[in-house]
Amino acid sequence: MPDTYAIDHYENFPVASLLLPKAMRRPVAIVYRYARTADDFADEGDLSPAERLTLLNGYLAELDGLQAGIEPRHALFRDLRDQVITPHQVPLQLFRDLVDAFAQDVVKNRFADFGEVMQYCRRSANPVGRIVLHLAGRASVKNLAWSDGICAALQLTNFWQDVAIDWQKDRVYLPQDELSRFGVSEAQIAEGRVDDNWRALMAFQVDRTRRMLRSGSPLGMALPGRLGLEIRLTVLGGDAILRKIEQAGYDVFRHRPKLTARDWPMLLLRAVFPKAIRS
Repeated sequence: MPDTYAIDHYENFPVASLLLPKAMRRPVAIVYRYARTADDFADEGDLSPAERLTLLNGYLAELDGLQAGIEPRHALFRDLRDQVITPHQVPLQLFRDLVDAFAQDVVKNRFADFGEVMQYCRRSANPVGRIVLHLAGRASVKNLAWSDGICAALQLTNFWQDVAIDWQKDRVYLPQDELSRFGVSEAQIAEGRVDDNWRALMAFQVDRTRRMLRSGSPLGMALPGRLGLEIRLTVLGGDAILRKIEQAGYDVFRHRPKLTARDWPMLLLRAVFPKAIRS
């Protein structure tokens, strides 16, 4: 298992940005590196499924070693122990959940229903928000619940904007029962065909995702200072992507929605003055 495994990625949402309190930036960057590299093991390069799972199992073995008090073999896990887990009492299970989700990506590429999708989000997205709250010393029951709503919604938003990209990887995150309910086939996804059925399906997904995102949005007001600002900006960024999907007529095949440099000033202004500026 390499100490360094990095691939450039486009990110919609800020990661360890200057908006975070200074004391949190290094720990958050370590967590991001952990999650990003593990995700890359599952997704990137020309490795076989068995090779991908071997790399991910290496991460799980390192976590088991941390729990047993064994000195980590790799610098990433020393950083994780010394700057994240031990000083902030972050539960190891959150890091295991992330690896478990990425391992699922190797072997599972269809989801029977929305419940299965949400179970995936619980392990692939929600742990990151929970880890950040532990780092901030703000991991109350209410804050964790709000964070789960935001993180799951952001994961879903990424699914809806990346339908075409995921199809190229033979992955469909749209629930199979909902495809059937709206009369959309996988052949239609392959064709990139946008018709009334597709628009109705995607409108349903966007509406449900937006409601989930906004249900967690009180977290941005509950957290103080820069961290609250970061959360508000992240929620606004997710909502902006959903709006762009709508504005494209739900044609995510030809118009992949993403945030640009032109979007951020207004989003930042709305995050700084949430009560004064309405969408």
